[in-house]
Amino acid sequence: MFETVIGLEVHVQLNTKTKLFCSCPTSFAHRQNANTCPTCLALPGALPVVNRQAAIKAMRFGYAINARVNHHSIFDRKSYFYPDSPSAYQITQMHKAIVQGGELFIDLEDGSTKRIGMHQAHLEADAGKNTHDGDISKVDLNRAGTPLLEIVSAPDMRSSDEAVAYLKKLHSIVRYLDISNANMQEGSFRCDVNVSIRPKGQEAFGTRVEIKNINSFKFVAAAIAYEVERQTEAYEDGVYESEVVQETRLFDVNKGVTKSMRGKEEAADYRYFPDPDLRELIVSDEMIEEAKQMPELPDAKVERYIQELGVKRYDALVICSTKELAYFFEEMLTSNASPKNCVTWLTTELLGRLNKASLSIEQSPLSGAKLGELVSKIENNEINGKGAKDILDRLMEEDSSIDALIESMGLRQVNDDGAILAIIDDIIAQNQDKAQEYREGKEKLFGFFVGQVMKISGGSANPAKVNELLKKKLG
Repeated sequence: MFETVIGLEVHVQLNTKTKLFCSCPTSFAHRQNANTCPTCLALPGALPVVNRQAAIKAMRFGYAINARVNHHSIFDRKSYFYPDSPSAYQITQMHKAIVQGGELFIDLEDGSTKRIGMHQAHLEADAGKNTHDGDISKVDLNRAGTPLLEIVSAPDMRSSDEAVAYLKKLHSIVRYLDISNANMQEGSFRCDVNVSIRPKGQEAFGTRVEIKNINSFKFVAAAIAYEVERQTEAYEDGVYESEVVQETRLFDVNKGVTKSMRGKEEAADYRYFPDPDLRELIVSDEMIEEAKQMPELPDAKVERYIQELGVKRYDALVICSTKELAYFFEEMLTSNASPKNCVTWLTTELLGRLNKASLSIEQSPLSGAKLGELVSKIENNEINGKGAKDILDRLMEEDSSIDALIESMGLRQVNDDGAILAIIDDIIAQNQDKAQEYREGKEKLFGFFVGQVMKISGGSANPAKVNELLKKKLG
């Protein structure tokens, strides 16, 4: 039996207006190589200057994960030559990163939590982008110098499920902190996966393989599953030493396999040394104070929903998984509707309709306040649940007021005892035989009478009152 060992390196593109070491904008929407200057083109004599906001955003992340935020950190040069790196080196932080240590807690399927340790999070400049057209290759340096926060976990994960849970929690925290849009499709949140296996009980790690630049949770799980299977088979076939070597691999999303890309370099191969153009990064008290200003994070929000609002843990985890969903829920609560009913109408009714329409919560046709108002109408007995679902269907198609829809659709609930009793008397008079059978013990007929009242009232009669008054009338 083997144990899987997984560590993740996640590159988060920070949402600063300008690049890490110059004042060029970070927008990629312009023509190729438009957002460049002597600094990000690495022209002789151009000197880098650290982006203050990038440092603050990195520090904020450090405080959020209970890490040690270094008030003095160092930038290093990582030497390698690729066409998309005009300087032939990357400015990063190897020897003393701005964030070191820390922890993150993931929620497992059995309801337990697991602590994942963090090695460090460091600032570094992104490379440019290569494009290939037949025999011609082109380089766009608009992205060169864009600030990245590389977040390196400890090798604490033991399955693809744990790795995906870690990534989702990290993705959520980054977005709550508003330090990145973390758009995986656009490459703002991309992951390198380090995978090895070892016989259970063995302390020494096996040979580590790195799978580069995976940009979806689904592909991370698939890449890990394939790599674990490949390494396990090699071990069982006695070819582990020759088949599993320290290397960098790519994941082929079409075939679901990893492929060898190049041998994995060691730190010495990159010839790290302190960047002579950048002095030690020393953060001010004002920067520290600004970095510590942060919103309520998902773990704290989950506990508050459970303790103060009585929300079930599973529902709280679902709602707090993204800040947009949590803020939508909190907007619903401003209508004074009960948290329990708000949870149901958000997670079951609205999300069900949004999923069917392939829409995200940000694309919802109605606001949290309007959905909360709809829930309040149910609780105040103005409409019943079925009528509210019909109204929600209309609100998914048109922007109308709830009161106007209630009137135009004839859904206002009848709570007047006299009006309901008149309907009941008429139904009993027309069904004397069934009324007698009910009184003689055929209790299933009660549903028949309820159905008849609701049918004649067009579904507008208050079901609770219908039940109460029918029981009295039928004896």
